Amino acid sequence: MRNPLPPVPGKLLELEVPDDLRRGTPLATLIAAPSEEDGDAGLAEIGGVRPTGKAGDVQTVPTGGVRWLAGVGDGEPRQYRKAGAALVRAVSSTLEEDVNAGQKAFRAFAVELPEDAGAEHIEELAFGLLLGGYRFTVTAEEPKPSPRTVRLITRHERAVPAYAKALERIRELAAAAAFARDLANTPSNIKTPAWLADTAVRVSGGIPNLTVTARDEKWLAEQGFGGVLAVGGGSAAPPRLIELEYRPRGATTHLLLVGKGITFDTGGLSIKPADGMHLMRTDMAGGAAIIAAVRAIAALRLPVKVTGLVPAAENHVSGSSYRPGDIVRHYGGKTTEVGNTDAEGRMVLADALVYGIKKHKPDAVIDAATLTGAMKVSLGVRTGGVFATDDALAERVTKAGERVGEAWWRMPLLEDLADTVQGSLGDVRQAPGGPGGIVAALFLREFVGDVPWAHLDIAGPARADKTYADVVPGATGFAARTLVELVASYA
Repeated sequence: MRNPLPPVPGKLLELEVPDDLRRGTPLATLIAAPSEEDGDAGLAEIGGVRPTGKAGDVQTVPTGGVRWLAGVGDGEPRQYRKAGAALVRAVSSTLEEDVNAGQKAFRAFAVELPEDAGAEHIEELAFGLLLGGYRFTVTAEEPKPSPRTVRLITRHERAVPAYAKALERIRELAAAAAFARDLANTPSNIKTPAWLADTAVRVSGGIPNLTVTARDEKWLAEQGFGGVLAVGGGSAAPPRLIELEYRPRGATTHLLLVGKGITFDTGGLSIKPADGMHLMRTDMAGGAAIIAAVRAIAALRLPVKVTGLVPAAENHVSGSSYRPGDIVRHYGGKTTEVGNTDAEGRMVLADALVYGIKKHKPDAVIDAATLTGAMKVSLGVRTGGVFATDDALAERVTKAGERVGEAWWRMPLLEDLADTVQGSLGDVRQAPGGPGGIVAALFLREFVGDVPWAHLDIAGPARADKTYADVVPGATGFAARTLVELVASYA
């Protein structure tokens, strides 16, 4: 009997830029929407089908040499991503229909590129093709048939080598997003802190200059990781600290990336409502983004020194759970008054931030976490929040996101609220009330000192309940691509 858990990381489509179209390969062509000058005439029929050209609108052609028509709208690069994602889903559906009808399965298809498509268009198309058909299903049934290779056919023969080189980078970025999705989608009866740590070690083997170390609960106790131990104390699955170190030769810049790794979050004694608790398997999406990003950074051999830290714990309910009213001592000695055990992410991040800054002395620190539901109210579910102590770092994050198709919005660190996180029984208060996303960021700021720091709250865009662009329902892998692109900006 096959293992019902899909492989982690999963396998992506192969992208090729051949010199010409191979005989017998099913073909898709990209169609732009008619301009205003075209009036009511619209687009000419192809194989008996009149295409709309609307971005993401894919039509199947029953006869002729072209099998699919995929609209790219006004032809802007972002529309190519939408078209690629819709196309790969349509191709997979056609392949499944062919197999069910007893026809021979095709494993490759080709996409004919418009003559005016440039490198940026091809990169966006590739993102859509690679991620739009993402699937993660835990089942004993055989996986549904899916294409394995897509060939991009361009009329610019001299550009073929350059396009192929650009696609190598895009593939690593897409692989990072897909791997982060895999980790976050894995159910929590499998995904314990130990499983997450073991998986990080396994997938990093053989990548030059990358080492991954999994620290166990004994080491955490010896080192004084009070926040991680408090949050993980209620679970039979003990916590871990995952430490990823990428050390390329000649690097002059060192970045520290820290990600929340709560493999399941009941809320602890401040227990969550039952509705929606099943989604808490993705509460380690920030940690997943860090693991996937560091792996991609090393695979791309970027000349930047990077350390990744993922404090992993399961926030559970038992007689050994931490309590509201407890005073917890973090790594480094600072103490926190616990007000709500469901504000656990900031507790584990506090330990990791102090440890990473003290041990590694980075030039800048970026953390990523599904930290506060308040951010979903503030920015919705497709935009991440950026809190930063350094204007240049905040701009680097938002610009990196723009380049890879992830939206960010800078949020304020309001100084008039800074006193609210100061404690009376301890040094700081964990959940003092007020605007949730801002107060959580102000709490974390207490643990970073003077180093330039950015906090990425991805509680909204880390999960999706419907399909859009290259995103499908479930974990989105949000932030992984931004982090890779951010590090590349320091190269």
